[in-house]
Amino acid sequence: MQTENDGGTLRDRLIETGVALVDAKGAAALSLREIARGAGVSHGAPRRYFPTHLELLSAIARRGFTDLGARAKEAVHASEESPRARLAALSRVYLDFAADHRGMYELMFRHDVLESGTLGLRETSLPLFGMLVELVGSARPDVEPTVVAGALWANLHGVAQLWGWGSLQLAVGAADIEPLLASVLDAHLGPVA
Repeated sequence: MQTENDGGTLRDRLIETGVALVDAKGAAALSLREIARGAGVSHGAPRRYFPTHLELLSAIARRGFTDLGARAKEAVHASEESPRARLAALSRVYLDFAADHRGMYELMFRHDVLESGTLGLRETSLPLFGMLVELVGSARPDVEPTVVAGALWANLHGVAQLWGWGSLQLAVGAADIEPLLASVLDAHLGPVA
């Protein structure tokens, strides 16, 4: 077992272990014991850096928000197309992240984690929402962009959850999420001219 005296590196290792664990086994696998075992330290070691289990979960979720935000920014900046095309790229990133990182996505939006006050929600999710608001404002200057962006985000989140559970595939008989994404964008931005 590695030493528990390596300060910030142990803190980072605990978070990285949690990120790997949530991706491999889902949010339910994130016990302090499992994270400590994965990091190669005693089960009490995480308490030195994270006084509560919720604080450790928040630190892990923060990594998810940071990763999702970076992917979204890259997709939006890589696209030199219309605001609608950039919104479509951001939306695909959101849906792909939810599909590829189910455990992390679930953890990021857990009510107790979001309300804990330790996640730093303003620093992690609001820049992503701000990007969404800006693109909606560019695509639809005739609407209140914050309200439409909120509705769009809620719609994307619902699609991500229902798709992840298999409910949408069953209900609409779809094997591809793209027609649903096109419908979501049409509903909030109007049909493509």
